[in-house]
Amino acid sequence: MFADAIVITKNLFTGLDDTAQPGAFAIQGERIMAVGSEADMMTYAQCSTRIIDAGEAFVCPGLHDSHLHFFHSALYASPLAMRYCGTSEQDCVAALAPLAARRPEGSWLLCQGWRNAHWNPSTLPTKHSLDAVYPNQPVAMYSGDAHTLWLNSYALQQLDIRNDSPDPEGGSYERDEKGELTGLVHEAAAMALMPRIVESFTPDELASAYRALINRCVAHGITSICDMSLMALPGLDFVRDDIFAELERRNDLNIRVHMFPTLLEDTSRLTRMQESYTEGKMRACGFKQFFDGVSSQHTAWVKEPYTNALSEHDCGRPTIDPNKMRELVMKAQRMGQPVRVHAIGDEAIHVILDIFEDAREAAGPLPQGKHHCIEHLENFQPADIARLAQLDVVAAVQPMHITLDPGAPEADLGPQRVPYMWPFRTLLDTGATLAFGTDSPVVDIDPRAGLFTAVTRQFLPSQQPEEGWLPTERITQAEALRAYTLGSTRACGREDELGTIEPGKLADFVIWDTNLISCEPEAILDATVQATYLGGRCVYQGK
Repeated sequence: MFADAIVITKNLFTGLDDTAQPGAFAIQGERIMAVGSEADMMTYAQCSTRIIDAGEAFVCPGLHDSHLHFFHSALYASPLAMRYCGTSEQDCVAALAPLAARRPEGSWLLCQGWRNAHWNPSTLPTKHSLDAVYPNQPVAMYSGDAHTLWLNSYALQQLDIRNDSPDPEGGSYERDEKGELTGLVHEAAAMALMPRIVESFTPDELASAYRALINRCVAHGITSICDMSLMALPGLDFVRDDIFAELERRNDLNIRVHMFPTLLEDTSRLTRMQESYTEGKMRACGFKQFFDGVSSQHTAWVKEPYTNALSEHDCGRPTIDPNKMRELVMKAQRMGQPVRVHAIGDEAIHVILDIFEDAREAAGPLPQGKHHCIEHLENFQPADIARLAQLDVVAAVQPMHITLDPGAPEADLGPQRVPYMWPFRTLLDTGATLAFGTDSPVVDIDPRAGLFTAVTRQFLPSQQPEEGWLPTERITQAEALRAYTLGSTRACGREDELGTIEPGKLADFVIWDTNLISCEPEAILDATVQATYLGGRCVYQGK
């Protein structure tokens, strides 16, 4: 047997241990056929074999973002919309001017990223500031945590939301003391409005936005993603397999896509997707559901009231009745399908672990290689940390979430609960699998920031505190990189094909100019991808 290509490097990180050593691997077709020394691999060479000599460069498996929302990430990074955090309510309104200038008259102005906790003053915005500048054009400002919409009066009219409109299940329309809409729409209510807001974008515009984001992914060494449902409502999950399929038909899909539509009583969508995508770069791997909101808005479900409670018994609440969640998970378990559940608050995590445990006892374990996952897991009841490994549940976490609101955990949860925030070291020590991602567009897709944060527990861009926030929960650079590769493949059930450099696996790998496991942590932030390969084919070549 001869190789189509042989990769040689002085720094090969296979992901099977914590080292990067001189080595090589041979590729035949889309897969790795052998791994070993340069001399051993050259025995597979013939005159047509490509020799990829990376020299001193660092070669590792392709990175895998285990949790992002591709539609929204592509949209907000495109000319169709914009991303902006802002320094104040008025600053965010003013920042819309360039978008308004390039969009057709009367079209929606769509922006994502505002975080009032970062503003001065930090009060929540209202429709009135938008109305003053855009009285006759609909404006939708999606929050940085993707759980709240800030709308102007014209948008409320277009969406037929009135002062007496009933709150949808799992969400709310915020009103002032007089019962008038403020323009803020929360949780499922906000999510349900997005399809109507984005329906004006054409298929070609969306395909162009998808191509641009795919190009950014491979430029950052990302070869695989998990595209997660963003809504817990029928037909509103934004997992756009139609766009991905069209790109694959045109040979424009240069990443592997793993799709997780919403878990509903009607499970036929996943079934149809799994029947349709059995080859190529697309797979439908399981279900997604939501169990709570976010701590910053006090919608994450916690056992004890928030320290800075907004009302009596301010504990957040589940976004779906726990009994209903139990029914849905039990149905998926009987189908042999994994479920990935958004659970941020400690009570949401505790209850979903109970449900996973009961489902396993009632219907038996999932098929080999498939795993339930909990997404985000920001705060634990201490005894629950070890339960993830015991129940074979993957912790799908986003290290950059640590940096989003410095000081907020202390204000929201108090000193008793803060030590159990994002406990990466403890999770690994108890045997759990970490699967790293970004939750883009909540944070950017760039994996370097996530690797740095997991290793240092420092906030960006300040790189403070010097010793790290909760420094005992720091992990090593090799562990962080493994969480971004092998760990993420476990979250989508493809550990047998992806995540390490070893015989039989798909030849998805990245060549970096920096040794990501031995460099100083701050050097990770400046590391550059020299080339990205998917199935042995170069899909990105650096300058």
